Amino acid sequence: MAKTPIDAELVRSLAALLDETNLTEIEYDTGTIRIRVARGGGPVAVHHPHPAMPAHAAHPVAQPALVPADDANHPGAVTSPMVGMAYLSPEPGTPKFINPGDMVTEGQTLMLIEAMKTFNPIRAPRGGKVTRILVTDGQPVEFGEPLMIIE
Repeated sequence: MAKTPIDAELVRSLAALLDETNLTEIEYDTGTIRIRVARGGGPVAVHHPHPAMPAHAAHPVAQPALVPADDANHPGAVTSPMVGMAYLSPEPGTPKFINPGDMVTEGQTLMLIEAMKTFNPIRAPRGGKVTRILVTDGQPVEFGEPLMIIE
C-alpha cells in the first residue's frame, strides 16, 4: 500500500482546534484520508488511508440508526463535526430548535452535540428548508454522520 504524505499544516491546525475547544480528540476525514489527533500522554497524530476498519467499543454502546446512502451523499446534508450525543432541544422538556418543514437561516442553531460535557451548537451552514432530521434526541453520533437535510 502506497503511503500518502501527511499534511503537517493540517495536523497543526487540528491540534490548535483541540486546544481551542478543550477536546481530547478530533478526527478529519475527506473520504480519501482520515487524520485523528488525540491528546493523552502527548499530542498524537494518526493517519489512516481509507478504507479504515471501525474500532470496536470495549463496552456495549447504542448503535446509531442506519442512514440510507442517499442521505449521506445528499448535497443538503448537515453532518456532525464531532463524536457525541445529539440533542434536538436546548433543555429537556423544551421545544426543539427546528422541525421538519421549518425554514432556517445560515448560522441558526439546529441542535446541540454534547462532547466531553460541553454542549456544542450545530449551526446551519446555509439557509433553506429542513426536509428531514436524521437523528433522534439523545442519540450518539459519529464524526461526519449526516444529522439532517436542508434543501
